[in-house]
Amino acid sequence: MKRFSAALALVLLALVWPLTAAAQEIISSFHSVIDLAKDGTLTVTETITANVEGNQIRRGIYRDFPLTFADAHGRRSKVDFNLVSVERDGEEESYRTESINGGIRILTGEADVFLPRGEHTFQITYETSRQIRFFDDHEELYWNVTGTEWPFPIEEASATVTLPEGVKSEALDVFTGGYGATGKDARAVEEGDEIFFATTRRLRPQEGLTIAVKLPKGSIDSPSTSQENVWWLRDHLALVIAGAGLVLVALYYGRAWVRVGRDPARGVMVPRWDAPDGISPALVNYIDNKGFAGEGWTALSAAALNLAVKGHVVLDDLKKAIVITATGKGEAEKLPTGEATLLKAIGAAGGKLTIDRANGKQVEAAGSAFRSSMEREHRGKYYRANTAYIIGGVLLSVLALAALFIFGELSEESIPLVIVPVFIAFFVSIFAVSFGKSLRRGSSLARRIMSIVVLAFFAFVFLTIFSGVLAAIVFSAAGADDLPLLFAVGGIVLVNVLFFFLMGAPTPLGTRMMDGIDGLRQYMTLAEKDRMNLQGVPEMSPRHFETLLPYAVALGVEKPWTETFDRWLLAASAGAAAAAYQPSWYHGDSFGPGSFGDRIGGFAGSMADTMTSSLPPPPKSSSSGFSSGGGFSGGGGGGGGGGGW
Repeated sequence: MKRFSAALALVLLALVWPLTAAAQEIISSFHSVIDLAKDGTLTVTETITANVEGNQIRRGIYRDFPLTFADAHGRRSKVDFNLVSVERDGEEESYRTESINGGIRILTGEADVFLPRGEHTFQITYETSRQIRFFDDHEELYWNVTGTEWPFPIEEASATVTLPEGVKSEALDVFTGGYGATGKDARAVEEGDEIFFATTRRLRPQEGLTIAVKLPKGSIDSPSTSQENVWWLRDHLALVIAGAGLVLVALYYGRAWVRVGRDPARGVMVPRWDAPDGISPALVNYIDNKGFAGEGWTALSAAALNLAVKGHVVLDDLKKAIVITATGKGEAEKLPTGEATLLKAIGAAGGKLTIDRANGKQVEAAGSAFRSSMEREHRGKYYRANTAYIIGGVLLSVLALAALFIFGELSEESIPLVIVPVFIAFFVSIFAVSFGKSLRRGSSLARRIMSIVVLAFFAFVFLTIFSGVLAAIVFSAAGADDLPLLFAVGGIVLVNVLFFFLMGAPTPLGTRMMDGIDGLRQYMTLAEKDRMNLQGVPEMSPRHFETLLPYAVALGVEKPWTETFDRWLLAASAGAAAAAYQPSWYHGDSFGPGSFGDRIGGFAGSMADTMTSSLPPPPKSSSSGFSSGGGFSGGGGGGGGGGGW
């Protein structure tokens, strides 16, 4: 009985085994007929016989074909591709194509039509050119017959190559295995003008057949000079568009800067101990920064100090808060616009404005009203931003970049590389402009602009090359040919950001005011011996110090100015009045000679920081800017391949 059961099991296993093998989705035959014309055009017919079981192959198969090719010099070139026909089981078959990373995908069948199980034969015919490699002493057809990205085993792969009439090969070679493998599990036979290649073993998933045919020099027509130029333009169309865009944007901004962006010639700067035309400290800050820097809080601090010095308010330093209290003095006095607006805001707060976290909204409202009133009165009077020219440059740049992405035929792997230099250019230009501004105290305008441009250029070139090399190492996505494209795209952004800062120019009135402001700054930062050598300079006194302190804050030189006064107090300590100096407009910890500069200078210079820290935090976003989905199309690339869908 046991022997009978064992024999029955063996019989059943023998019957079931062929059914199990047949149920596997495989490519039983992959045959490619390659007709090579004298002009180098390939007409290829691929006949693929596959067993369909409704697992991966349900509606049909897909075939991925790369649209780039490495020529004889290792340069990446774009090939021509024309799909001629698609058939299944000897009948015309529906199909659709879609772009994939570096190539095209051909999908046979329809989405709502499922194939019956069993063996089906698919036939895809296409034409392609620029696939021949031209060497000094020979031509070469180096062809990946099947591709190495099939998820199915291939029982038999073969290819028939038809050469132009009268052409004989000089050598044949075959390669089998996965990508990069050098196996020789195939045979090659040449008969007349036909060469037959066939594998000698089953190919596993992700394995393929590649053939090589060496042809005598002159077997294939070499491209003409005009054809090579057309091909070069097509291969480098993205670079041409980006480079032309960079040149156009740079020429536009250069012409616009020469026309409206150049600063008028500066006059002779001499030290002075008052503001030009008696303008307010807030306006000094506004003109010096060509607008409001730091959202105007430094200008507002200078206005508050000036109101205090003139007796309109009293400042209380409470360490964690500052209280500005109106005194009611001289309400009918005509005040500069910014100071009048600030005094009005203090009155609206009950005559006392407390600058701390608890009153952040009041402080924010006061700052907004202050900036608005200053802008309404002075916008365009001392400085023109030339915004219309900047908008024109941005629009031109957007058109250039749009043309690049629409007509440049960028691959999916190139798009992230194009975006990288955009961010690099933005941050490099910001750094360069900040560095240039730091030179303004003792440098000419030409030197500042040249420093900005030169620093931005070299920093951008270095970082672009670095990012390209990093991408090549990490992502294997960039080569030497990509660097000019990265440079051109980043250069467009770099030019825009640089000229955003350089396009604005002071008016003739603004230029005259800047000369006077520079003279005032120099006076407050001069060494004592140099200051005393000036003709007609007023003697240092508490009143002289207090009058210029708000201007020192506005110009960011409160530290050297208070240190100068501190030294004067120490020298005058023999006089009881000087030694006992206490400003009536400031209430805080007591101080004496030698510590005044640290106390009042530190307080005056930190007022803007205190105001900024008192502001309410910005509103938070209610949700993330990212959502599900997205990503890139998979498959394709490399030596091509296919699969089922």
